[in-house]
Amino acid sequence: MAFIQYLRIALIGFLMGVADLIPGVSGGTIAFICGIYGRLIEGIKSFDLEAMRMVFRLDFKGLWEKIPFLFFIPLGLGLVTAVFSLSGILGYLFQHHPVALWSFFFGLILGSIVLLSRETWQWKARDWAAFAIAAVLTYILVGLPVMKTPDTLPFLFLSGAIAICAMILPGISGSYLLVILGKYEQVLDAISSRDFLSLAVFGAGIVTGILSFVRIVSWLLHYRRRVTLIALTGIMTGALRTVWPWKETLTTRLNSKGESVPLHQINALPDADPALLWACLLALVGAVVVVGMSRLGGSPAKR
Repeated sequence: MAFIQYLRIALIGFLMGVADLIPGVSGGTIAFICGIYGRLIEGIKSFDLEAMRMVFRLDFKGLWEKIPFLFFIPLGLGLVTAVFSLSGILGYLFQHHPVALWSFFFGLILGSIVLLSRETWQWKARDWAAFAIAAVLTYILVGLPVMKTPDTLPFLFLSGAIAICAMILPGISGSYLLVILGKYEQVLDAISSRDFLSLAVFGAGIVTGILSFVRIVSWLLHYRRRVTLIALTGIMTGALRTVWPWKETLTTRLNSKGESVPLHQINALPDADPALLWACLLALVGAVVVVGMSRLGGSPAKR
């Protein structure tokens, strides 16, 4: 690939990192918008038992040919760069200008829904059914209250597997599901206290979940592509519930800095004031930006 292609992949990785920093927004959404979703799924799928055998045989040439490292390296560099360079800025915006930030991402996801639906139009009755089922189930899922779950290692493993599966799907935030499962704070505590056993179990769940789930998604994209794309459009539509800009905080938690931050929120109606106009404008900007982002990797439905 030419240098400009590597730069494009790194930029997409950067945008995915930005999305993953926002609770309720998935990096998978950005991959989908930018047209690299199928490539990402197939790339992850290449990490299989045969790849492990190559490592043990020290067959690094075969491993290099099997796994698309030239795709993952710039993507990972872009993602890590975003996480380390923008976490403070986005944290500030999220704390002091939450409506503006949520409005932008609401418009971004709404624009991507419109863009993707045009790729699969015209819809038949069964297409509408797949869309509606996916949208309603996602809407219900992301609105579930925080659960009281056991603080055991097996459930932590399961939580890691579930969270990473959500991160693969466009529209669903893995960190948001961790909040619902009551494991978000446990994972943060494990990181801050350097509980390596818990982190290892959680990481094992992530690896197991992603290597298993990508095969399901890959099969669906190969053999049930149209209905899968329509269902993913429904998932993104139902997930709009998590990025609705106006929220009412019900419970809070203390973050690693000892600051009180929202834990459980519900959506609320906006007030009819000038701030509403600014929010609508930012949502429009987000919708326009998604068109530009889609040109980074081509048509989502064709990748």
